[in-house]
Amino acid sequence: MRWHSTRGRGPGRAVPAALTATAALVALSVASPSAATGTSAAPEAAPARAGTDWLHTEGNRIVDAQGNEVWLTGANWFGFNAGERVFHGLWSVNLETVTRSMAERGINIVRVPVSTQLLLEWKNGRAAVPSAVNTWANPELKDRNTLQVFDAFLALAEKYGMKVMLDVHSAEADNSGHIHPVWWKGAVTTEDFYAAWEWVTARYKDNDTLVAMDVKNEPHGTQSSSPRAKWDGTADQDNFKHVCETAGKRILAINPQVLVLCEGTEIYPRNGTGWNSTAASDYHFTWWGGNLRGVRDHPVDLGEHQDQLVYSPHDYGPLVHQQPWFQGDWNRTTLERDVWDPNWLYLHKENTAPLLIGEWGGHLDNGPNQKWMTALRDLIAENRIHQTFWCLNPNSGDTGGLLGHDWTTWDEAKYALLKPALWQAGNKFVGLDHEVPLGGVNSTTGISLGEHYGAAPTAR
Repeated sequence: MRWHSTRGRGPGRAVPAALTATAALVALSVASPSAATGTSAAPEAAPARAGTDWLHTEGNRIVDAQGNEVWLTGANWFGFNAGERVFHGLWSVNLETVTRSMAERGINIVRVPVSTQLLLEWKNGRAAVPSAVNTWANPELKDRNTLQVFDAFLALAEKYGMKVMLDVHSAEADNSGHIHPVWWKGAVTTEDFYAAWEWVTARYKDNDTLVAMDVKNEPHGTQSSSPRAKWDGTADQDNFKHVCETAGKRILAINPQVLVLCEGTEIYPRNGTGWNSTAASDYHFTWWGGNLRGVRDHPVDLGEHQDQLVYSPHDYGPLVHQQPWFQGDWNRTTLERDVWDPNWLYLHKENTAPLLIGEWGGHLDNGPNQKWMTALRDLIAENRIHQTFWCLNPNSGDTGGLLGHDWTTWDEAKYALLKPALWQAGNKFVGLDHEVPLGGVNSTTGISLGEHYGAAPTAR
């Protein structure tokens, strides 16, 4: 059975095309457990070892505890954010097989979208056994609830030398939840959002496989939207800068060693105007989450833990939306000058903070979209900008994925385009674990961070 979900995003001034949510769950053709209706206690997560791989920032670089520069180069794998509440694809493929394959191909960090609703279910001991896991393909996941599946993934990521980033993608567990512009919705309040982050941070505070927290995916909204996300110096409910600071400080009070990622908004007022204007001409527009112009006037302040802050814009090509900058004669030079520099690249060039482009990717069309993707790939590679490619999943409607619709075969042409933006040295991929080579202890394609910086490999 092939599942499909769309990845709509509000790109600039125009209204995006109509979006189709993933169809409701139906019975799989293979045996799989039904979703639990009762409660299940959430066991405390035990780290496999004492954490030694924590990261922090120095200027526009991310470094390890010894000050060695690292390069986070990864991909997104969604599903925990959606109605299924587990990775998409587990309805047909084995979790370990996919995890190992990513590591062997140089993915050294995986961005995992979740929802606040799911984190609260975990917090309150209400994690259900998902129906979207094929237990013939994943016998080790039989009768495991969604939290236990996530813990199994963390253990596999550690086994294969990969790191993990959590991203609160939406308030509710909904395949189209990312369309909602802000972090509160329905019964999910802003305080719930903070409490969910505190709980998950506390649960994994000693597990250095989970090294980064992306506070909220793609805050957005135009000047006439309600609600919408803004960026200024207030403590208003809709001010994402304030929310990012508040969530970041509450996260870092529990684990001061985890990276905190702050995305941007969609719009920012032009000089001489303010957020009260409803005229489109008074604002700079860009992709959802991609507008970090406000950092110059109102930088995120994490206090004593400022060296854990990473800014994380998103950027897409013309097949997602035909933005104004894709009209006429455009190239990498015009993109850098008109879009990337003013919205976020200035933070890297001015050595303000590191950037991690949390989402970029798309279909290969041998045309404009591929031209954009190649230009951004080259910018990433030449400047060693951190990135997580969107996405592994083949069922992302407006981008496609690195995997084919069998969830096993890699799209070799797309992977070849991505490969120069993956951390490599000496014809091997470099991981972020000091001991475990990327791909595992017997890897032929990857090395550990320790090996890269001269330490002898250590088997575990």
